[in-house]
Amino acid sequence: MTSGSGAGGANSTGDAYPLENASGYPVQEIADAWERERPGTPVSSIGIVTPLWRLAKLLGDDRRRVLARAGVDAATLDLLSVLRRAGEPYALTTRELAARSLVTAGAISQRVARAEKDGLVTRRPGESRPRAVTVTLTEKGHALVESTVDQVLTREADLMTGLTEAQQTQLAELLRVLLTDVQHRLGDDRITHVGAP
Repeated sequence: MTSGSGAGGANSTGDAYPLENASGYPVQEIADAWERERPGTPVSSIGIVTPLWRLAKLLGDDRRRVLARAGVDAATLDLLSVLRRAGEPYALTTRELAARSLVTAGAISQRVARAEKDGLVTRRPGESRPRAVTVTLTEKGHALVESTVDQVLTREADLMTGLTEAQQTQLAELLRVLLTDVQHRLGDDRITHVGAP
């Protein structure tokens, strides 16, 4: 079964509740079926987890298409965005980049090497610590992140317009609370980026 199927909802193998034979929003059907077949099974999470998985898939696929058109991958955009948000002179150490990107030092090294090869960043020895490396956004990298972030955020803002501003604010806060709590319960504060493979 695929993740996010409500432990028995629609999946690629066609068992249980295939999407083509279900209603447009079969979450309640999935919960009702489990309660019928296994009385007492806890089903309260299905109405949250199933749509979250499906939304993550839809949003991830859409962002990958946007990034492909822009000619940049999700990891590189994340690196450039972290540098851009740092403000002038758009420079951070690799340690700072790893902390702000919530990835390992090894992953940051790989991202920086790829971006440097493409002329998007430069790196030089840090001034404060002997082994530190400072990464700086180039003009080419700055131009790429400016245009790409506009495309990504404009597209995703448009996809949210089915909710009012008040609903968006409320949902954002509820998701923040849920994410923080689940991370604490699982002991995992990593955040992967939608659109990453």
